[in-house]
Amino acid sequence: MHLTFELRDQLLLHCTPPLTFASIPRQTVCVLGLALSVALAIPIDPYGPSLLASPAISYAAPKLLATPTLVQHAAPTYIAAPAPALAVAKVAVPEPYDPNPQYSFSYGVTDHHTGDSKQQEESLVNGVVHGSYSLAEPDGTIRKVTYTADKVNGFNAVVEKKGVAVVAKPALAVAKVALPTLTKIGYAAPAYGGSGYGGHY
Repeated sequence: MHLTFELRDQLLLHCTPPLTFASIPRQTVCVLGLALSVALAIPIDPYGPSLLASPAISYAAPKLLATPTLVQHAAPTYIAAPAPALAVAKVAVPEPYDPNPQYSFSYGVTDHHTGDSKQQEESLVNGVVHGSYSLAEPDGTIRKVTYTADKVNGFNAVVEKKGVAVVAKPALAVAKVALPTLTKIGYAAPAYGGSGYGGHY
């Protein structure tokens, strides 16, 4: 690029005399040289089209929209809103109250496969709870608990144990341990060359 600008400057220096008919060939040479230097001075983009091959840019005049037509509407009519409904106050109705509640329940389980055995019963009469439960203990006895509860005396329980406890003697397990068998391993002494002294030096 630097050489191209130098070439252009030199050509311009030679073209400085005024244009006359006698100097046309010299001027023609100068013009051609100037055109050549300008052509060489145009940068070429290696990644895209050059400036000479750039696409033409054109602009179109904006499109005008059609003018809207005026639409006539009838005047709005007003409809009176209905009168608001009067709010109805909801009155909370108290749930019925029983000054002397009563209940009674009972259940029992007896499973011969697992040995589970238990029963319970309970009732509430005149503000006093009466109940009892029983269950089979692992030692074979039956534990029975009888209880009462009220607002004056609180909770009171009586525990009874029926039957004789059976204490199972633990069976001593004798483990038979297999002892490993001993096998005799044969061993041969190494043989050394014939020195005659039993292999030692």
